[in-house]
Amino acid sequence: MDKSYLCLQNINKMSTYDVTIIGSGPGGYVAAIRCAQLGMKTALIEKYSTLGGTCLNVGCIPSKALLDSSEHFHNAVHNFEEHGIDVKSVQANISQMVKRKNEVVAQTSGGIKFLMDKNKVDVYHGIGSFVDKNTVKVSDKDGKETLLSSKNIIISTGSKPNFFPGMEPDKKRIITSTEALNMSEIPKKMLVIGGGVIGLELGSVFARLGTQIEVIEFANTIIPTMDLTLGKELTKVLKKEGFKFNLEHRVQKVVNTGKQVVLTALNKKGEEVTFEAEYCLVAVGRKAYTAGLNLEAIGLKANERGQIEVNDHLQTTIPTIYALGDVVRGAMLAHKAEEEGVYVAEFIAGQKPHINYNLIPGVVYTWPEVAAVGKTEEELKAAGVEYKVGSFPIKALGRARASMDTAGLIKILADKNTDEVLGVHMIAARAADLIMEAVVAMEFRASAEDIARISHPHPTYSEGMKEAAMDATESRALHV
Repeated sequence: MDKSYLCLQNINKMSTYDVTIIGSGPGGYVAAIRCAQLGMKTALIEKYSTLGGTCLNVGCIPSKALLDSSEHFHNAVHNFEEHGIDVKSVQANISQMVKRKNEVVAQTSGGIKFLMDKNKVDVYHGIGSFVDKNTVKVSDKDGKETLLSSKNIIISTGSKPNFFPGMEPDKKRIITSTEALNMSEIPKKMLVIGGGVIGLELGSVFARLGTQIEVIEFANTIIPTMDLTLGKELTKVLKKEGFKFNLEHRVQKVVNTGKQVVLTALNKKGEEVTFEAEYCLVAVGRKAYTAGLNLEAIGLKANERGQIEVNDHLQTTIPTIYALGDVVRGAMLAHKAEEEGVYVAEFIAGQKPHINYNLIPGVVYTWPEVAAVGKTEEELKAAGVEYKVGSFPIKALGRARASMDTAGLIKILADKNTDEVLGVHMIAARAADLIMEAVVAMEFRASAEDIARISHPHPTYSEGMKEAAMDATESRALHV
């Protein structure tokens, strides 16, 4: 035991816990609740003054608040008249949108505090760092240090915005998602580096408000990790909203010249091209965050991707220390972290929990929304799996025509021999909710025929699932 630990032990009274969790994002706070439910004395450490991590404070919740506000504005400008609603002189008030977003964040974060109190979880605000494998030091903003002794420790410190050389954010005109959520003006033009979820969602917010969005993407499609059909369909939709796409472009550098940014890139021919705008949003994903943990004290280190390596039970090489969420392998999704939080709590309690990572859905909250679960068509081809495809256009649904949300499709991939559903991919209004029918069906290894035989209410978007399933079974869709 080192001398610094002995010194701290003499100064501070040590609190003892069954489980101590570092990080209060979706994985951390859910793990805390489940641990407490299972009778464990639980501590939760959060370095910021509010709970909820990236998701609640600068990610999922605030972005959806702005997406909804901007969608209301877009509908008022473009769609209300068709519905027989006359609205004159519609103006976008970005300050009010941000104010409302902040209120939603505060309410949601406050809800997490309520849940901690309700479940008798002790919350410590400060930076949590390892002293040894059973001791965590909490250093608060005033310099006070507190020691926590714990039988088990869970690392749930999440992630932060990623960037590559040449595109370093200055947080003024070269910004990340964090700054984009607090803009005080609506730019005339914004460059977005990255055609993934973050870039397209925040790009949609400002495009609806009148900003010209120009995307620079290294891959040959947007949302490149999803089924290629979805990328093609979403490109069509966003182009109609005014998006411009520059695919297969490698960013070289971005410079803030004072009143604008200048971005230099190489196109697929290797030619140098430049782009100018008032702002540049760097949205090339996120990277695991482990700063301040003092992993060296317990013999752990992050891998080349900055992640903490774990086994199938989310244990590190020290069996009583776990890691989950964005800080470990896998998709950086709040709901994935939540599932892992529950898993670790139940595993510590001696239960036998289970996570099927193939059935964790992914969603892009543009409008229409994009959602998917299971294997993509490209993955099935690469694996040599024989499959069949059923699809159905959203414009063929009566409910879609009634609401004027006719863009998109639903695509079902099923095993050619057994008819088991292997993947479902959709772009549609409310796809984020609709995808759960596919998740449930696939959890129970349903066939396309099973979905086709289920009665779906009319008129709804869910009928598209039934029709796509029917199309996958002998091409017998009825309404197309």
